[in-house]
Order: sequence, then structure tokens, then C-alpha cells
Amino acid sequence: MRSSSSLTHLFTRLPLAGSYPAAVALALLALSPYLILTTATLLAEPQIMRGIGATAYELQLTSGMSNAAYAFGAVLCADLVQRVARRRVYLVCESGFVLSSVLALSAQNIGMFAAGVVLQGLFTGMLLVAALPPLITGHPIGKLQTTAAVVSLGLFGMVAFGPLVGGLVGSLGGWRPLFAGIGTLALIGLIIGSLTFEGNAPPDRRAKFDWTAIPLALGTTALPFFGVSWLTRGSFGDPEFYLPVAAGLVCGVFLVGGQYRKARPLMPVRPISNTLPVVGTLNAMLVGACFTTLLELTEVYLTDEARYSPLRIGALVTPQILGVLIASLLFRRLMSTRWTPFLALGGTVSVAVGAAVLLAASTSSATVAVPVAAFFLGFGAGAGVTPGLFLAGFSVPASQIGPTFALVELLRSEAAFLIGPVLLHFALDQGLADGFHVAVGVTMGIAVLGGLSLVVLYLLGGARPHAPDLEPWLAGTSTAYHSPALLAAVRKH
Repeated sequence: MRSSSSLTHLFTRLPLAGSYPAAVALALLALSPYLILTTATLLAEPQIMRGIGATAYELQLTSGMSNAAYAFGAVLCADLVQRVARRRVYLVCESGFVLSSVLALSAQNIGMFAAGVVLQGLFTGMLLVAALPPLITGHPIGKLQTTAAVVSLGLFGMVAFGPLVGGLVGSLGGWRPLFAGIGTLALIGLIIGSLTFEGNAPPDRRAKFDWTAIPLALGTTALPFFGVSWLTRGSFGDPEFYLPVAAGLVCGVFLVGGQYRKARPLMPVRPISNTLPVVGTLNAMLVGACFTTLLELTEVYLTDEARYSPLRIGALVTPQILGVLIASLLFRRLMSTRWTPFLALGGTVSVAVGAAVLLAASTSSATVAVPVAAFFLGFGAGAGVTPGLFLAGFSVPASQIGPTFALVELLRSEAAFLIGPVLLHFALDQGLADGFHVAVGVTMGIAVLGGLSLVVLYLLGGARPHAPDLEPWLAGTSTAYHSPALLAAVRKH
């Protein structure tokens, strides 16, 4: 009798349960606050350093550990939601984000600030897996295309919006009100979520903690992100740089390899080891890393070499928001067609074009070149990352989309944070006047060569463009993409 009552209580309808607009708001408010901060803090750094008496290295390390916590949190939550209801995980994580924001905005020293920002990253990574899959799989198929556009805006629209926010803070002051505003957005999300997010019975309450995946995921993120952060105060020859990076990469190899061989893995590595999901995942990693690198290089170049104000820099890169918006609307139209892989490739091409425009930028021409480049970078991010994410997500059963997103986001974050700070350090070592253009040229080369390699990989897989079979995927009876094995065309011969 008591068990029946508990089950009835678990599935009690909430005031906004089943509301698609409320579910969209819930997901956006779960992800957006932190993603805004990831690109806002660079331009606001001088204000924050003065406010808490921190050094550039301490802030870089805080940022690195926060990004590591975001990637690790996604994997941790993929394990947790097997045993705990998603609603409970969501409410705890959203509440934790609000409290973390309060800790950061009230910080009087770097210790308090770092603790708050790192916890923000951890809780947002967990919210990615707790809040996003129900939005994708919990509504009618007619909403799926709009949901795809929302995911794109949630992941990169807010990232593109961050520099403008950071520019305002950097020029006008008020970094504490920034964190207060971020915390308020999360609080609104918590209120909406408590009225919207329905309870569920966890799929496997007896599932054991994955002692192979979770520690390796921690090493894969924390070690290399620490090593790269060291470059702010050291050099490439320091063991504090190359030893943690090497150890972290080894952890990553063992993590992916172990999950591939495991009979019941936490993350579905084997199902996404076929042509389409591999190409999609690699494309998301490539575009995300190049976008992040070029944006950071541009902001540092305009700050230190051109001596532009933070507000001016934020305004110059604002066209990337328009690029993300156009890419999101285009993905909404193309998601259910055979053109998704081509859109993902178009994102890579667009990022390469943005890099080419930046090669022509100088302190005298930046006001013209940077907005043009920013538009192409924004379009590339929106067209390259989210379609790649869905190429992987549609290649597994709908019930596995959360762990799949966790794996892709971990790999994407790893690529972005390893390439960006390394090339930025190289540019600073060379002197920004020349080093900026060399680093941009290297990034463009990575985008071009990476894009060509993905085209070859796609062709060698023998894949044929086809629309995803969404109805059985959403019903849980089949995958949406039926992809050939890697190098299938070669293996036949």
C-alpha cells in the first residue's frame, strides 16, 4: 500500500508538466548561465583580478578546472541517473549552481571564487545530461526539429553572447552583479523546473558505480586542463605542463578503450564507432576547438596589440550571434533530411573561412575584418557542433542519448582546451604582432586538413546520405541512423 502511494506521488502531474515551452525554458536556463560565463570572463579578467586580488595564472587555472568539471560532470551524471530520478538530480544541481553563484559573487579571495566557478562547471555538466535528453525524447516528433535548433542556441548561442557581456563588465565594471545575474537566471530555471520536470523511475536502481569510467574521466579532464593552465606561468618545456597532459591523454585512451570493450558500458562507445557517428563526433571536436581558439586569439590580440576596450571588442565579435542563429534555423530545417552531414561539413568550411579573414586582420583593419570573421565563426560553430552531436545521438537508441552527449561533450571540451591555450601561449611567445597570424594560420590549417580527412573517412565508410528514421528512434525500437562500419568500403576489397 505504501509502495503504491509512493509511486502515485512520484508521477503526480505538475502545473507545467508536458508544456513544451516550459521544457525549452528549463533546458536553456540550465545550460545558458554557465556557457555565457565561459566566454565572458576573459574580457572581465582585469576587473575580477582587482576585486579578489588574483593573478592571471590563478584565474586561468580556475577557468581550466571549471571546464574540466563541466566535462567530468556530464560523465558523472550519466552514471548517476541510472539509479536516481532525473528530477531529483536536476533540482539538486540547479540549486547547487545557484549556491555556487552566490559563493563566487561574494568571494573575497581566489579560493572562494575558484570553488564557486568550478562548482558551476560541475553542476552545468550534470545538468546537460539531466535536463537535455527529456527535452529531446519527451515530446512529440513534430517538436524535434525545433528542439534541435534550441540545443544549438543553448550550446553556442550563449557562448557567442558571452563576449558582449564580458565587454560590458570589463569596460563598465560590475563583475559581482554579473554573477548575481547568472545566479538569478539559474534560480528562475529552478522555479520553472520544479513546476515542469516530472519524476521518473530510474532505469536501474541496482546499477553499480562505474569504478573504471568515473576515475578515468576525472583524470582525462583534470590532468590535461591543469597542465595547459600552467602555460600562463610556465613554458612548454616544464614538466608541470607535459606530464599532466600526457597522463590525461593516456587516461582518455583507456577510458574510451575500456568503454568499447565493456559488455555493459556507461557510455555507448561501440555503437557510435561506425562511420556517421565517428564523423559527427570528430567534426564537433574539430569545429569546437577551432572556434574557441580563434575567438580567444582574437580577443587577446585586440586587447594587448590593438589596445581596444573590452566593450569595443565584445561589440566587434557580436556578429557571431547572428551566425549561430542562422545555423540553428538552418539545422531546424535540415535535421530530418539527408543533408545533416553536409551541414556539419559546412560548419568546418565556415570556420576555415573565418580564420582566413582573420589572417588579413591588423590593428588598422580589425574593425572591418573581425565582425566578418565573427559571423563565419558563429555560423561554423552552430552548423558544425550540434549537427555532429545529433549524428552521434541518432546513431544510438533514444534511451542512450544522455551518455552519448556526455561522451561527445567530454571529447569536444578536451580538444578545445588543449588546442586553444596552447596556440595562444605560442602566439604570446612569438609576440602578438606576428604570433597572432601564425597561430590563426595553424588553426586554419587544422580546420582545412581536418575537414578533408573527415570527407575521406566518410567516403571510405561507404556511407550514403539518408534521412534519419526518427519515429522508431523516438519510440525506442531502433536507431535513427543505420551507419556502415568504419572503412567499410575498404574492407570489402
